[in-house]
Amino acid sequence: MVVSLSARRVLPEAELRGQSVQLHEARRVPRGRCARRHQQRRRRRRENPRLEPLRRARAGAHRKRPRGCCSTSAQPHPRRARARSRSRKLPRHRGKAFRARRRRRALLLHLSKLGFRRARERAPRRDGARLRVMCGITGALALGAQPTDRTILEQMTQALFHRGPDGFGIAQHGRMGLGHRRLRILDLSTKADQPMWNDGRDVAIVFNGEMYNFREIRSELEAEGVRFRTSSDTEVVLALYERYGENAIRRLDGMFALAVWDGRKRRLLLARDRAGQKPLFYYDDGERFLFASEVKALHRHPAVSRQPNLDALPLYLAYGYFPAPLTAYENIHALEPATWMVIEEDGSRSKERYWTPPYEVNGIHSLPEACEQLKPLLREAVQKRLLADVPLGAFLSGGLDSTIVVGLMSELSTRPVKTFSIGFEGAPDYDEVAFAEEAAQAFGCEHTSFHVAAPKEDLFERLLHHHDGPYGDSSAIPTFIVSELARRDVTVVLNGDGGDELFAGYSRHAAAALSERIPRALRQAAALGGRLLPTPRDHAGRLRRVRSFLDASALPLGERIQTWCSFFPRAEAAALLRWPSTVDPSAHFDAFLSEAASGSPLARLLYLNFCTYLPEDLLVKMDRMSMAHGLEARSPFLDTRLTEFAGQLPDRFKLRGLTTKVVLREAFRDLVPERIKTRPKMGFGVPLGAWFRNELEPYITSELTAEKAPLFEHLRQDRVGAIVSEHMEGRRDRGQQLFCLLTLASWLKTF
Repeated sequence: MVVSLSARRVLPEAELRGQSVQLHEARRVPRGRCARRHQQRRRRRRENPRLEPLRRARAGAHRKRPRGCCSTSAQPHPRRARARSRSRKLPRHRGKAFRARRRRRALLLHLSKLGFRRARERAPRRDGARLRVMCGITGALALGAQPTDRTILEQMTQALFHRGPDGFGIAQHGRMGLGHRRLRILDLSTKADQPMWNDGRDVAIVFNGEMYNFREIRSELEAEGVRFRTSSDTEVVLALYERYGENAIRRLDGMFALAVWDGRKRRLLLARDRAGQKPLFYYDDGERFLFASEVKALHRHPAVSRQPNLDALPLYLAYGYFPAPLTAYENIHALEPATWMVIEEDGSRSKERYWTPPYEVNGIHSLPEACEQLKPLLREAVQKRLLADVPLGAFLSGGLDSTIVVGLMSELSTRPVKTFSIGFEGAPDYDEVAFAEEAAQAFGCEHTSFHVAAPKEDLFERLLHHHDGPYGDSSAIPTFIVSELARRDVTVVLNGDGGDELFAGYSRHAAAALSERIPRALRQAAALGGRLLPTPRDHAGRLRRVRSFLDASALPLGERIQTWCSFFPRAEAAALLRWPSTVDPSAHFDAFLSEAASGSPLARLLYLNFCTYLPEDLLVKMDRMSMAHGLEARSPFLDTRLTEFAGQLPDRFKLRGLTTKVVLREAFRDLVPERIKTRPKMGFGVPLGAWFRNELEPYITSELTAEKAPLFEHLRQDRVGAIVSEHMEGRRDRGQQLFCLLTLASWLKTF
């Protein structure tokens, strides 16, 4: 019988770091189970021949066993601590082994103080120990300067400790230096450490992510005579590169960011996965080329200055992020998704986009046929992402996408799926916990719901640190909190990201399709009439949305979407800036819309969302907020085969009137509970409006109205003050805009 567990707790964010004791006390394991765990560990130690020198060192020393429930931290056992002083009395060959174990225990103690738990001992997998790691990568190629000092490379790599607390590696080859931090997901051997070299030690790779088709590629290469030293997917990528060069990237199916140094050709290859799930940034000043998984690692190099990219500020005000290849810093760039870059040792660079999402209809003409093809594709995508030798769970919001993923996980798993959801105390409009618990009960999940109160000021500083700059999407708050809490029980989570972008799940998709059916002349007349609508205070929000729809309906598609989705409309953003700007935010959208010019309006919009909002906003948020706690997030909807299948479906299978994700609802109608299947979409938001008017009102006022704040060197203080007053007086909910300005103001204070 499967038992569904649901634990509700109200957690002020400021207490999260010290909350572990309270949470563990609430779910404390019975004493008998802990006693059995002690006995199992003692039996494994007795049967392990490598511990013979340690047992001999302890011989004759009787010490009392600790009482009470076993600790989850990595603190050394008192018996081990006393035995350490005897290591110098052992024979020399035993003393070395003992000192190695002592260094390892010291490292575990250090990690435990940082909040990381000691991994459980696990038996080797029968199918061989495969390397699956989420991690951080760094590198430095000297172009005209001296090779980067190893100490600097180590500092760059150590800046990514949170992404990979379980391992550390540095390799240098001439002018090239590579760094790697590891987060263990499956059992590893030391032979699979990174950076990884080929047999000739003239080609090296650092790889962040996982590849789902490496078994098939490995079999092909073995048939061609390639021999492998390990069972890791990283070695398969390395061997594939030696065969096909950069074209090997086209064969990879997974989420990854990688770098390959080819010492024979004296060049560096960088690449990202198709959807952009794993990040990669680079810096090039002509003297050196640096790259890293996060910007903070680049800033550890003394040659990299922290200069804000003020020219791109209008783009941030419009979207809440800096679109790739731009970043918040001058001279630091982001490698675009589905792109590789080759850097020669003489400094020349070439960049190529190796894949684009499909957008033209091909082959499928009936909804039942589409459903029959969709179900095994998504099921296989979920199954591939269930491979892990660490605890695995899922984020369950109670929406359609995450519910389908959890339902398939339950069918494919032999144990109850651990699921996590988050709600906000006193904010029912933002609380989906009831739907999540209903789904968890339907699938027999081991579910935990967290309810949190308004956060403290330090949360915003932590978000800023992990984003390495301003980030305007407030859904980063619940993602950060639920990731921190889920990490106490699991190391890997699956989520529903990508479902809306593939199957038209947003209201703007329906709005765009509706506006396209209206003749242009009628749209222009409606836009003119919309400006004449009164705005009674009781219905201000609803009428403002209607007016926004009518105002933008006469614009070209790119400007229309930018108007509907922007944090600050173009006119308001221009009024905020202290200087005139020639940057047109809609031009960024127009470039992608022109790439899909032959598609339908809905197909073009989905193509745009997949290439902009998904990688620049959603996936950035999920990667930074989960990896901040060493938690790996996997997105089954972003499977390559599923993405290409969805892109070729007719519009009518995705959108029917105001009904979104038609084929997804139909294909899994027997899996999803009825109330969840028919509920309206709710974004993953937070009650910012109420927080900023109540608990956080002093903080917002001090940050956004201070006389000499650095923010007002770039934005007009009177305009910002008007936005703050409008929100505090209840005339308009400006919570999202205030959050966007707050992160910008906090970031500018760091210069």
